[in-house]
Amino acid sequence: MTLDSQNSTYIPRRVLITGGCGFIGSNFIHYLFSLKNKIEIINYDLLTYAGNKKNLEELDYLDYYSFVKGDIRDKDSLSSVFKKFKPDTVINFAAETHVDRSIKDPNVFLETNIVGTNILAILSLEFGVGRFVQISTDEVYGDLTDEESPFTESSMIKPSSPYASSKASADLLILSFCRTFGLPAIITRCSNNYGPYQHIEKLIPKIINNSINREKIPIYGTGNNIRDWIHVFDHCRGIFSALTDGAIGQVYNFGGNCEIRNINIVKRILSCLDISENLIEFVEDRLGHDYRYAVDSSKSLKDLNWRPKISFEEGIDETIKWYQSNEDWIAGLGD
Repeated sequence: MTLDSQNSTYIPRRVLITGGCGFIGSNFIHYLFSLKNKIEIINYDLLTYAGNKKNLEELDYLDYYSFVKGDIRDKDSLSSVFKKFKPDTVINFAAETHVDRSIKDPNVFLETNIVGTNILAILSLEFGVGRFVQISTDEVYGDLTDEESPFTESSMIKPSSPYASSKASADLLILSFCRTFGLPAIITRCSNNYGPYQHIEKLIPKIINNSINREKIPIYGTGNNIRDWIHVFDHCRGIFSALTDGAIGQVYNFGGNCEIRNINIVKRILSCLDISENLIEFVEDRLGHDYRYAVDSSKSLKDLNWRPKISFEEGIDETIKWYQSNEDWIAGLGD
């Protein structure tokens, strides 16, 4: 790790990425390699159903990329990774993330997202890392009415689901480590991501996959819930900018400025694929279902010079094509 003496930009040299085989984590690793600066990457992932080594198989031959299978709840395993690789930077993507699964069984969400984060933070302090980035979510803020303004970084934390509560708890834990112990931490919170390598349990991949296979597309309630969508590539740019130019102890929101009702996303994808809307099937609403998410990213624009670049129209077309071209990847998903 070094700091650029002219503008205090943080320059990572050896990065431990937890959860790097998941959707956002694997896209972030691809982003790092696209920079062509040969940052050493240690990818630590348990390879649960949502983690897929195939997302990164073309990187296995590189001498500055290493994969270690492990659980962030396993302190001994994590400690051995810190001792062997001596990372100067930690970025924590490792998490259980699916709201429906958290409603059915909250336990693993609390264990991974809170206990696991605590262990990772303790070891990061012990081994003196230069930056710790905690990847969070806009769901920690709860939801909004139609009239309310988007969430800012200072908005009240009021999560609705066990998943969101576990992420909010992890955020507060990291901020306390930052203040009490001096952990050089930064937190990022993003709106709903979409793009390549996302598990088909999530909304957009499920719509695409079910449409391709002419299967019913289940939509909660009336489908009028609103989400702000950001392409995963834009999110990855934001994470890197927070890492290199963000201030320790700060939270940064990343949103796509793209609020869309769920039912309209379904219709948009069906139209792109020239498939009948008869596949839409309205089902009983999710317990505690948040109505609207939206985040204000003006702080990230001001402090990090970050803004989303990929329009939803461009991004969703590319995403549909990716899933159409990667049926083998879909077929290999576990559960």
